[in-house]
Amino acid sequence: MIVRAARPDERLEVLRLLDAALLEVEGVDARLEAGDVLVAVDDSSGRLVGTIVLEPEPGGAHVSAVAVRRRRRDRGIGTALIERALEREGRLTARFDERVRPFYESLEFSIERIDERRYQGKRGG
Repeated sequence: MIVRAARPDERLEVLRLLDAALLEVEGVDARLEAGDVLVAVDDSSGRLVGTIVLEPEPGGAHVSAVAVRRRRRDRGIGTALIERALEREGRLTARFDERVRPFYESLEFSIERIDERRYQGKRGG
């Protein structure tokens, strides 16, 4: 698997990945143009199997969304996307709900509760 910046011609596939994960992300087109969307690509098929959308912020980036194809989950794709984003940005923040908290905990994000259902986390610089 390769993790790299998404190309503009991959817009539709990125949107499909986000939609399949039931994630609504504002400004995907602008993030694509800025190079702030990364994709995980299957080595053998060349198919996109995951994506992460980053929103630049001072000293790093905010994770707007991480999506991995349902049949490809639990194979390290989301982890690879986060690790590549962290390598590139130095610091990441994220907001998420209880169901994905274990994912961020496994990646050693420091996590605090925002309200009854939501959390925020950060990792790096």
